Amino acid sequence: MTKPSMRYIVLFDGKALDFVEMPASHAYQLTALHHRLHKEIGKLTAENVPALPQAVAECDALELVNKDYTLTGGLEYMNRLEGTFAGIKERSYPLVSLLTEIRALQAQLEQWYEEEMDE
Repeated sequence: MTKPSMRYIVLFDGKALDFVEMPASHAYQLTALHHRLHKEIGKLTAENVPALPQAVAECDALELVNKDYTLTGGLEYMNRLEGTFAGIKERSYPLVSLLTEIRALQAQLEQWYEEEMDE
């Protein structure tokens, strides 16, 4: 069995870096999703709008050499992102469209990981 091709998305929240491992076939979608969320997050009127890190880089290889940093799996990250946005109590902006985009990528990753487990 060959190891699937992975990419790494580097996220920065203004203070810390986060590294997300994604299937290469889906990495661009996470970067694009982050750009879209940043474009729309300013339109939210809820009090509990989360701070969202910026996608600052993608790379094909990553070796973390500092134990203060860890690698987050793509599905784990998407589950966390979905939970964060699902918890927003928005009344003015159609938050459902953002949640739909998040959940679509989440579902694609779930299917990808299931297929990888079956091989």
